[in-house]
Amino acid sequence: MANFQYQAKNSNGESVSGSIEAVSQEAVADRLLSRGITPVSIDEIVESSSALNIDVGQLFKPRRVDSQDLVMFSRQMYSLTKAGIPLTRAISGLLETTNSPALREALEVIFSDLNAGTNLATSFAKHPKIFSSLYISLIHVGENSGRLEEAFSQIAAYLELEEKTRQRIKSATRYPMFVSMAIVAAVIIINVFVIPQFVQIFEAFDAGQLPLPTRILMTTSDFILNYWPHLLIASIVSIYSFLNYIKTKQGKLWWDKIKLKFPVVGDIIYRALLARFSRTFSMMIRSGVPLINALNIVAEVVDNDWVAEHVRSMRDGVERGEAIRQVASRTELFSPLVIQMISVGEETGQLDEMLEQVANFYEEQVDYDLKKLSDAIEPILIVFIGGIVLILMLAIYLPMWELTSAARKS
Repeated sequence: MANFQYQAKNSNGESVSGSIEAVSQEAVADRLLSRGITPVSIDEIVESSSALNIDVGQLFKPRRVDSQDLVMFSRQMYSLTKAGIPLTRAISGLLETTNSPALREALEVIFSDLNAGTNLATSFAKHPKIFSSLYISLIHVGENSGRLEEAFSQIAAYLELEEKTRQRIKSATRYPMFVSMAIVAAVIIINVFVIPQFVQIFEAFDAGQLPLPTRILMTTSDFILNYWPHLLIASIVSIYSFLNYIKTKQGKLWWDKIKLKFPVVGDIIYRALLARFSRTFSMMIRSGVPLINALNIVAEVVDNDWVAEHVRSMRDGVERGEAIRQVASRTELFSPLVIQMISVGEETGQLDEMLEQVANFYEEQVDYDLKKLSDAIEPILIVFIGGIVLILMLAIYLPMWELTSAARKS
């Protein structure tokens, strides 16, 4: 993206000037003409490349589009296309109103592509980091069927549902995360600041052989105080190695499988993934996307490599001519009730409706589990905190009781 200075005349013949950020002079001219302004001259603003003239804001400009911005964009496109406004005019109008820099840059390129004769789905496909394969496929189907406004409506509804689910998960896990962080911080503070003070007291009173819990706590505190640089480096290296490993194909597959086996939350993540699979697959079928292409898109959208592998195995079975019920049953992803619903949908030709009911079923379960998540985790946290408090109390007060008893005897 570059900045361009323009001189132009409006519809009244008056001279106007200003600057626009765009990908090319042609894009600037197209935008001005769409506003009813006739460009006279367009010149690129050349900035010095000196290190002292670096635009720091550009370095920290967000490159991702927030899901809420994407939902708003989809809703606006639905309203504009439904009203019969041309796509170039709609995109040009949204360029002026969007608050997302990354989305604005993408829309600049899309606007230029549309003016060059490229269709909307192909223009969107050039920005895979913003528009998913699901998004592009629905736009493609909407363009070919003449129901583009319905495609944008479906996309907006789907993204809103995904955002609500994501927010519910964040809300349910916020309390356990804060409590866990507080516990870790408390343990570190006690070992670094509190225990050494008690050690000095015990040494001053010549307490002799200290109780086992006290010796364990003192040893732990000494280890942390003496080797904290090594522990810090080891922690950083371990976290860095782990994050790099799960970015690899094999590591991501392993991590995505392990996440589904976590206590308490594993089942919630699993049901949420199955709800996303069912909802997405239903949308694809309802939009007229062929089964094989639909399963390919679902495998990319499901956001879990382990589940995606099973979805691809379903696709391979469909390519061999097998029924959806057979390939779904073989993956062992679904309950017998869900398999039966898929079978009924396949036999009656209403597979999209049955899959939507499956999605509703799993989403209701996820919603119920999220509401009960705090109730399930709270007893575990209470027991854990109680255990830590008990160990600290025994380690600190047992030698103090012994000192008090020895003082009374003497």
